[in-house]
Amino acid sequence: MKLQLALDRLTLEKCLQVLEETKDSIDIIEVGTGVIKEYGMSIVREIRERYPNKVLLADMKTCDAATHETKQALQAGADITTVMAFSDDASIRQALEAAEEMNGEVMLDLLNTPESRVQDLHKLGVELVSLHIGKDQQNTQKLGKKDFDKLKPFPAVKVAVAGGLDAETVTEVIVYNPSILIVGSAITGADNPAEAAKAVKEAMQNE
Repeated sequence: MKLQLALDRLTLEKCLQVLEETKDSIDIIEVGTGVIKEYGMSIVREIRERYPNKVLLADMKTCDAATHETKQALQAGADITTVMAFSDDASIRQALEAAEEMNGEVMLDLLNTPESRVQDLHKLGVELVSLHIGKDQQNTQKLGKKDFDKLKPFPAVKVAVAGGLDAETVTEVIVYNPSILIVGSAITGADNPAEAAKAVKEAMQNE
């Protein structure tokens, strides 16, 4: 199980500061959608240069022009890019094909995706998905058994989990054995990001 740090709604300077403080605890660096919108591919390139041995994810949230956006992220240095699961099948196929061509990976974001769509994604060859409660939903929703149940028929699909997780709440989802836990503001907004990241990592390892 890997820890993915989501860098979002932050300045470039804050992203780099938090990364330097947390690098020993995290496995995957996520350049969040808001950060990409602010700084473009230049921040992906800079983080790739600074952390050549970390897995790097660009949260593009692609839903169209999939070949171009997938290649754009991977050429900038990302190992993984994201595509929205509600996208047209053609977009998903194109993203998967572009990623395979460039030895990268695509994560399908299941935000607001009906259970029936998971079967479609499996048929398309999707191997990595994100169970995601959006920032604006977190006051009223949280991940639970029903979310993981829709993935049970597809045990080969790797699952990342995102949605307001911290050192306490990660224990509620670890029981479902996801491949990746995505934590953002609980670390990036902490007074001591290094200690916050370490606490999440320890909670993951103690379960």
